[in-house]
Formats: sequence, structure tokens, C-alpha cells
Amino acid sequence: MGGAFRPKNEDSPRAKQRSAHSIVGGHGRRLRQTIIALVAGQELAEHESPGEATLQVLVGEVHLATAADSILLSAGESAVIPDERDSLAALEDCAVLLTAALASRLSWRRSRGVR
Repeated sequence: MGGAFRPKNEDSPRAKQRSAHSIVGGHGRRLRQTIIALVAGQELAEHESPGEATLQVLVGEVHLATAADSILLSAGESAVIPDERDSLAALEDCAVLLTAALASRLSWRRSRGVR
């Protein structure tokens, strides 16, 4: 990974609760890997699934939930993220690695019936 993970704007109030840093990916790339750090008790509220993706817990413990299911994950564990709305809550201070294979915007819209 080339160096220690350092969130941007470490002194801002929001950075003290959560931060994200893409380590692979960007404009025009289909694979994206993002490290997300959350303070215990913080969550990423329900949101659309990024598509085909996995979540690996690097440090701490998290709760990944969808309308139909939920799973507790601890450091070293990983899970496939279901292709539906989900949320992520930090049960302990944590860092997770989100790996997503991004479809083109047009493919994503078509898969959800959007014109």
C-alpha cells in the first residue's frame, strides 16, 4: 500500500468520525478499492449498493445490513455485499476495505430499469 493510511483534513470534526481514501481506481477505471475508517457508533446510512463488491474488515467490528439480512464482521473477515440497499455501522473503531467492480454508468442505469 505504499505508506500509512492518513485521512485528508485530519483536524476537521467530520474526519474525527469517519474518513475514506481510494487506493485503487478513479476516472475511467472499473475496479475501485477504498479504505473507510469509522469511529465506534458511526454509520454509513442506507445507500445503493455499488454493484459487485466485497467488504473486508481490516480493524475492528462492523454490522453490514440490508432489508433482508445482516451480518457481523470482525477484523480479518470479509463478505460479498448484496446487490441491494445496505448500511454499515461501526461497533468498534474500524477500518474496512471496500472493493467494487464498477459497471459503466449506462450499464448501471439499465440494470435498474432507468432510462
